[in-house]
Amino acid sequence: MFRGVIPALVTPFKEDFSVDYEGMARNLDYMEKYVDAFVPCGTTGEASTLGYEEHVDVVRFVAETSKLPVIAGSGSNSTREAIWLTKEVEKAGAEAAMLVTPYYNKPNNLGLYEHYKAVAKEVSIPIIIYNIPSRTGINVSPQLMLKLSEIENIVGVKEASGNLKQVSDIIRLVKKKDFTVLSGDDFLTLPILALGGKGVISVAANVAPNLMKELYNAFVSGNIAKAMEIHHKLSPLFDALFIDTNPIPVKKAMELIGLSAGKPRLPLVELSEEKTEKLKKVLKELGLL
Repeated sequence: MFRGVIPALVTPFKEDFSVDYEGMARNLDYMEKYVDAFVPCGTTGEASTLGYEEHVDVVRFVAETSKLPVIAGSGSNSTREAIWLTKEVEKAGAEAAMLVTPYYNKPNNLGLYEHYKAVAKEVSIPIIIYNIPSRTGINVSPQLMLKLSEIENIVGVKEASGNLKQVSDIIRLVKKKDFTVLSGDDFLTLPILALGGKGVISVAANVAPNLMKELYNAFVSGNIAKAMEIHHKLSPLFDALFIDTNPIPVKKAMELIGLSAGKPRLPLVELSEEKTEKLKKVLKELGLL
């Protein structure tokens, strides 16, 4: 469950911005034969604008529709809310939970530790920490990650700091056998695998799951030259999917290749025409359009 290629799922919307469950089923079918697990209701899934009932319903739908493990986003900047939501996604069928660091509040290291400890104590499913300082305003240091890894059901981190030195230090310091470091940036998948990471929670896998899995398989089979070749082939896509705030570009990319996405909910807006043309060019070069 905690290795390989794991798409951070888009939440597709209809024209009235209600969740498009039929479209979600088509998207899951498109990816399922290539990937290793699914992450619904993370950043890419627009969790911040889903209502609580929608959030749990989306997790339940993915768990019931897919045969793959589900790692549900369930983080909050309120510890009480994070506990409640993690309990709810566990009941909805999630095999694990991914909790973003508490944003806006800016807790110190002790507060971060106590936050995760409190959630972990209340649920039986494994927990992955989601470290993304660019969105939350705080960073989980390697030393704090080491301390957090000692909590029994904290089993890994989605590392989206963009800091390879930090990733290297986490892997070096945390000796716990079943602790997993996953890349939170598609572009850094190959470097993080080379440092000892176990996979990626991926935006690009919504669009090109086969190529992402080819990259991963090439690396783990020892064909580093092939992995490098695929990495460079995919690099323009990695860039294009962050030409604007995630998930604006990936939703447009999915729409362009015939998958379900819909417009993002406000305050996010649809990709501009100029950026859409750049995205189209990359998709055509990859043979996706």
